[in-house]
Amino acid sequence: MSIQESYELAKKAYGKWGINVDQVIETLKKVPISIHCWQGDDVSGFEVNQNELSGGIDVTGNYPGKATTPEELRRDLEKALSLIPGKHRVNLHAIYAETNGEVVERDQLELKHFENWVNWAKENRLGLDYNPTLFSHPKAADGLTLSHPNEEIREFWINHCIGSRKIAEYFGKELGTPCLTNIWIPDGYKDIPSDRLTPRKRLKESLDKIFAVEIDEKYNLDAVESKLFGIGSEAYVVGSHEFYLNYAMKNNKLCLLDTGHYHPTETVSNKISSMLLFSEKVALHVSRPVRWDSDHVVILDDELKEIALEIVRNEALDRVIIGLDFFDASINRVAAWVIGTRNMIKALLNAMLVPNEYLKQLQEEGNFTERLAILEEFKTYPFGAVWDYYCEKMGVPARESWLAEVKAYEQEVLLKR
Repeated sequence: MSIQESYELAKKAYGKWGINVDQVIETLKKVPISIHCWQGDDVSGFEVNQNELSGGIDVTGNYPGKATTPEELRRDLEKALSLIPGKHRVNLHAIYAETNGEVVERDQLELKHFENWVNWAKENRLGLDYNPTLFSHPKAADGLTLSHPNEEIREFWINHCIGSRKIAEYFGKELGTPCLTNIWIPDGYKDIPSDRLTPRKRLKESLDKIFAVEIDEKYNLDAVESKLFGIGSEAYVVGSHEFYLNYAMKNNKLCLLDTGHYHPTETVSNKISSMLLFSEKVALHVSRPVRWDSDHVVILDDELKEIALEIVRNEALDRVIIGLDFFDASINRVAAWVIGTRNMIKALLNAMLVPNEYLKQLQEEGNFTERLAILEEFKTYPFGAVWDYYCEKMGVPARESWLAEVKAYEQEVLLKR
């Protein structure tokens, strides 16, 4: 049976529930995923004086073909994007600036250092997002940045973040789509602190200085990202969820939820509805923790499906900014992008192919028997036929046929590096 024939049968099955599959596909086409550039080079970046990866971040594996230049990284991203249906975004860190061999400190980065990225994004009709890089640097060697007791070090990072917001504004103006600027810091302590309050006071004061500089929200959206713990900050993280949730609410900033930054039994899917009640927009970094914040490649697991359901059934596709954040050097890096991003899109499609309004009604009526029965039956509805058709319609390989292209790219490009 052809993909078209399977799709027509699937349309009939979903149509009985009032689900217009053609309309679902049109909606899905408009949902961008922000794809993180750092999967392609193991979070190395292109600084002239490269520093060892720090901040509690660890990339394991030595699969051949890592990108070592901006041109290689962009080429790899282009290959991945050619295998992912839809039009998406690319998320950059400050360490991906291009300085033409000149040593430029992070607090001195300018718009010109990202011109190549902007021109590339224009050519490929992509939006860009941005992150100041507050790790892998001598001034972050002791695990403290914006909360550092040394005022000079704090000012360095404050200026870096201010400059980052200006760079993001430039992205937004040039590309015609707002850039999300996300601040994450590694600050914390390995062992139980004697004073939890003072570092958080300093972090608050630093953030206040950063955001005191006016940046047009038409071009830049500010977000802050929390974390539970990291390597070297097991006992205490300054920027906790409670800290940033309160800061974001009070200062009209976005609170970014990273799926790996909470307790192992704590789920981001359960937080989304609460966030939507009090925030105009919510930002996500979708990752996959295995026992800890290990940033595994996103798979189509229950939590990913539940995240997508919370976004879709709450009609929040235009309110939840979806980004990815994982890095795996043990497998082909281009394949990692493709697998993770396609799974995020699959999860959204799956959520759109559920009779969400009817299920809500059943819950309100207390009819939990029928609700559970319908939920379970829909797990084996022909979702795959719709996904295959969507891929074909968007001009990318359906099913696992994309893997052949990655294998060929590995032989022709990656293994020759």
